[in-house]
Amino acid sequence: MKTLSSEPIRVLDTPIPNSKYIPIDLSETNNALNKVDVSSTEKLGDFVNNYIKSHNATVAYGGYLEVRNIYKRSQHFNKQAQEERNIHLGIDLWSETETPIYTPLEGKVHSFKNNTNFGDYGPTILLEHSVANVTFYTLYGHLSLESIQGLMIGQVFKQGEQIATLGDDTVNGNYPPHLHFQVIKDLQGNTGDYPGVCARKDLDFYSRNSPDPNLILKLF
Repeated sequence: MKTLSSEPIRVLDTPIPNSKYIPIDLSETNNALNKVDVSSTEKLGDFVNNYIKSHNATVAYGGYLEVRNIYKRSQHFNKQAQEERNIHLGIDLWSETETPIYTPLEGKVHSFKNNTNFGDYGPTILLEHSVANVTFYTLYGHLSLESIQGLMIGQVFKQGEQIATLGDDTVNGNYPPHLHFQVIKDLQGNTGDYPGVCARKDLDFYSRNSPDPNLILKLF
């Protein structure tokens, strides 16, 4: 599906117009969402798209440390787990397929991968950043396949440079199109992937290792 708007997901390089971005609640406490069959990508997409349209916005955002029911549909989050993984560790930006994504900070490609499990990230890029002699990483998930084609390890992206576009549900883990953006201090040896959802028992570690992405995005 072609994007109906060329409105890019921009961070830091230009001011974000408040009228175009609207927060959305996808938590287990949202009674309106609880009436939706979130196992259906189409019905979840209708919920998100109708919410965006009703607020005359382009992008809906949110989700950091949000407890969600939408992961129940995928064994990827609960396979061999002692406790359900349902706490979201990044910020999601829900928009339309092929929406361009711009990196918030200068960084180099650490790794990339197509994570093809049902409910997984699909095409994913990890950038490595160094600010004031501190190294950390940003993860971009649910991208288009084209976003990782021709990409090279060590490739440098300047702040505000387009890094990717959003993928559709056929490649992005079977979700309505959106960007999962996450900040990570220690990748723990991972390449092209890092947990974006955790169990409550692991929340203390992951909330410290993946701090609030809004520190960078400055959406609110």
